[in-house]
Amino acid sequence: MHHRPLNLVTDLYGCPNRCRHCWLGYMPNRTMEPGTDAWLVDYFKPDFQTVVFYSWLREPDFCDDYRARWERDNALSVGARPERFELASFWRLVRDPDYVRFLKETGTKRVQLTLFGLEELTDKYTGRRGAFRELLQATDILLENQIAPRWQSFLNEENKAEIPALLGLIETMELEKRCRTFGESFKFFVHAGSCDGENRKLYPLRIEKDHIPEALRPYYLDYGQVLTEAECCRHLRGSTAREIPRNEDRIVLNIANTFDIYFNFTHMAPGWRIGNLKTDPREEIIRRIAEEDIPALELARAVTLGELAERYGDPASEKAFFLEDYQRYLLNRYIEDRLG
Repeated sequence: MHHRPLNLVTDLYGCPNRCRHCWLGYMPNRTMEPGTDAWLVDYFKPDFQTVVFYSWLREPDFCDDYRARWERDNALSVGARPERFELASFWRLVRDPDYVRFLKETGTKRVQLTLFGLEELTDKYTGRRGAFRELLQATDILLENQIAPRWQSFLNEENKAEIPALLGLIETMELEKRCRTFGESFKFFVHAGSCDGENRKLYPLRIEKDHIPEALRPYYLDYGQVLTEAECCRHLRGSTAREIPRNEDRIVLNIANTFDIYFNFTHMAPGWRIGNLKTDPREEIIRRIAEEDIPALELARAVTLGELAERYGDPASEKAFFLEDYQRYLLNRYIEDRLG
C-alpha cells in the first residue's frame, strides 16, 4: 500500500479551446464512456490509501451536469477531496448564469483568466473566435458576484507591443477598485510560459529578455530570476547535475481520454508515457508509477545538464527563460531525439 496521495486528473470531457500556450499539448476531444470515473478510482484503490479524482484535465467543468459532476468527484475520492484552485470555465461563465452561483457555493474566491493581447491575438492564441470578448464578459460576471479575476498573459515577440494595452484596459474597467469593494485584490501578471507542449512550438517567437516592455516588468512573474538562454547555457556549462523530475509529497497522474497515463511533469508525449490502463498489465503499471520507471526518466538519469546544454543550447540566444524551465526544455529535446 502506497502512502503518498494519488491525484487522478482525467480528460473526461475535453476542452472548448485550442490554446497555443497549452503545456499539455493538443489531444482530440471525446467524452470517455460512462462509468470510467469509478473504474479509474477502483483501479488504484487497492494500492493507494488516498485517491483524489478530478474529472477535468484541461477546461474545468466542461460538462452540462457540472454540479452533479463535482459532487461525484468528491464522492468517488478516497481519503481526501479535490480542490477548486483558482480555475473555472470562462466558456461556461458566459453561457450559463447558474455557473457562477455554483462557483460561489464551492468556495471559489478567485479565478484565473488568460489573455494574449487584445481581441485578434487573444482569439488567435485561444483558438476560438470570440474568446477575448468572452474573457471580458467573464471578468464582469465574476466581479458582479464578488469573485476576484486574475489576469495572466503569455508574452512573446508577436504580442509584446499589444499586451501593455491591457494595463489601460484594467484601468478602464476599474478592476482594482471593483475588487477592493469586496475585500479582494486584482492581480495581473505576465510571463513567457514554460517551453513544452504547444508553447514549445512558439520557441521561434519566444520573447528576448531585453524586449520585455518596461511597462510590463513590474508585472512579470519573478522578473528578477529571468535569464537569457545564453546565460542559462553559461550557468549549465560543464554541470554534472541532472534534470530528473520526480513526485514529491503526492503523485499526480494525467489520464488521456485514450487511457494513456503520464506523470504531471511536462507535456503528454510518447517518451513520458507510463502505459495504458486498458492494455498494459495492472501490476506493471503500478510498479512503473511507484518506481518512476518510464523511458523519459531513464534517459534523464543518464545525461548531465552540461551535456544537454552543449548539445542543444544556443549560447548566442537572448530568449527569456527561468532556469528550471530551460532545463526541462533541453531534456525534452533530448528525449524527442531519442524516443520520437
